[in-house]
Amino acid sequence: MEGQAVAPAAGTVLNALANGKGSAFAIDEYTTATVELDPERDGVVGRVAEEADADTTLIERCVATVTDRFGDGEGGRVHTESDVPMASGLKSSSAAANATVLATLDALDAADEVSREDACRIGVDAARDAGVTVTGAFDDASASMLGGVTVTDNASDELLAREERDWHVLVWTPPERSFSADADVDRCRQVAPMADLVADLALDGDFGRAMTVNGLAFCAALDFPTDPVVEAMPTVEGVSLSGTGPSFTAVGEREALEALRERWSEREGRTWLTTTQTEGTQIT
Repeated sequence: MEGQAVAPAAGTVLNALANGKGSAFAIDEYTTATVELDPERDGVVGRVAEEADADTTLIERCVATVTDRFGDGEGGRVHTESDVPMASGLKSSSAAANATVLATLDALDAADEVSREDACRIGVDAARDAGVTVTGAFDDASASMLGGVTVTDNASDELLAREERDWHVLVWTPPERSFSADADVDRCRQVAPMADLVADLALDGDFGRAMTVNGLAFCAALDFPTDPVVEAMPTVEGVSLSGTGPSFTAVGEREALEALRERWSEREGRTWLTTTQTEGTQIT
């Protein structure tokens, strides 16, 4: 009873911490989950390839939830490996949860029994149980699971909109880490008027401007520098702090992003070009 799936990372259009509504877009960077189930085994043991001492509660909870609902409570092992840096604002937890849920369904031969949206909600519930998210991160998880750009109501786990955009994407990830569960929620709620504006822009399909307004507001709320956003604004379609940081993402034409990359690369950390992803999480 084995299964495997890959899930894309994502960047932020609207951070849901301010008003409960969020928006994100999938990018061409992946986390792979491999699940081995054993009916004779009690419990689930997880392992993250990149960090031997990483907290594996989320992926273990994903496996257990799926086997409880669609199997016979099988135990087993889950192993993830990823190109997505952890605690960087690029939705590594959502990608790991999505990949693990689909890999477990694959191992149970039950993937056809569950819609992609519902599979995504399983991972969101597991993330809440594991305490790795404040909002439930349905926005991030839906973008990773479904691909494209999604807009969600995280209070009700409702998908409000999904569209596809063929963007080039520039990512800058500083060496620091920022865990979503540690974010100052009260301070983020103070920018709710701007988040309401961003939600309206996103629902109108104006994702680029939505992203940039979000970036300026949440850099201020979370005490990140606005310089990367200001540098990008004249030439890109949209730019923002991704999640609760520390990564920044910019979207637009490749030529403009290549020029911006030279500026962003002057800072410490990793800067790279990728593209949006529209297929979402896939069983392999």
